[in-house]
Amino acid sequence: MDLLLAMAPPSGGEGGGGGLVSTLIMFGAIFAIFYFMIIRPQQKRAKEREKLLSAVEKGDKVILSSGLYGTVAGLEEKTVLIDVGNNIKLKFERSAIASVVRDDKK
Repeated sequence: MDLLLAMAPPSGGEGGGGGLVSTLIMFGAIFAIFYFMIIRPQQKRAKEREKLLSAVEKGDKVILSSGLYGTVAGLEEKTVLIDVGNNIKLKFERSAIASVVRDDKK
């Protein structure tokens, strides 16, 4: 019983509101730090990736997430047909594309 009384907030006219305000400010600051250091950059990377995947065209040279190099031979809404050489074509999800290889020498 004494333990419960020791854990109870003090009764009377003592001011305890300052602790609540500083706690709320601290939580707000922590949320802002998380937003600007974790959430916002992750959203930016997701938008860039979506832009990359939507810009893939037939004939583009790509590297898949498995490390396979190939050329885009066909496109569908969610899949892509990759020519890996010797007229061997494999079908993958669009999300398997890790990067598009751009030749700047053209």
